[in-house]
Amino acid sequence: MKKPKVLALITARGGSKGLPRKNILPLGGKPLIAWTIEAVQQSGIADQIVLSSDDDEIIKVAKTWGCSVPFKRPSVLASDIASSIDVVMHTLEQLPGFDYIVLLQPTSPLRKAEDIKNAFNTLLEANAKSCISVTEAEQSPYWMYLEDNKSRLVKLIQQPSTPTRRQDLPKVYIPNGAIYISEIKELIKTKTFMGKNCIAYKMTAESSIDIDCAKDFKKAEQTIITNQKNANR
Repeated sequence: MKKPKVLALITARGGSKGLPRKNILPLGGKPLIAWTIEAVQQSGIADQIVLSSDDDEIIKVAKTWGCSVPFKRPSVLASDIASSIDVVMHTLEQLPGFDYIVLLQPTSPLRKAEDIKNAFNTLLEANAKSCISVTEAEQSPYWMYLEDNKSRLVKLIQQPSTPTRRQDLPKVYIPNGAIYISEIKELIKTKTFMGKNCIAYKMTAESSIDIDCAKDFKKAEQTIITNQKNANR
């Protein structure tokens, strides 16, 4: 079989209200975005690694760490209301000729090269159209309720009976934002990474840390410090 041609896309806009300039803040001795660049480089799955950004400083940092920046993202795609899929589609218009796209966000710095490689292999082995990374949910929706118009509690998930022990509940997963992979033809057709033939790649809670605010950044920082100490023992 012909080896598929893979494009890795790192998205990093300049505006961030939760944690200003977070994509280039120093984390564990290097800019936040560098963790993602190095991970995909080490995974070895991508034929080209590119950045989509509207910010000159982020672009400069990404280039320093070996990421290609063949275009600058239009400001209309860098607003708070611009969707990720629109950014991906813009990239594919600029860079045709690939079979798969791997979308990676810099806000998941503890995602490893092995995760990216294994997620891609999981997709290929399952003959799936797309794959997204997930982590087990901390709270189960089977124990959650809605409130009706009379302030009465109604089960979110209706079923004859609900287990009383957590270990008896079905496992549920949430997307962790670390890895999105899709066959490009399918993505152009459906405009989503989570189509009918989407497979999950499971990651640990630690590897799934997603940085949105200063508290998340501190958590990632402390995790890196702890891991480094354990590695040096």
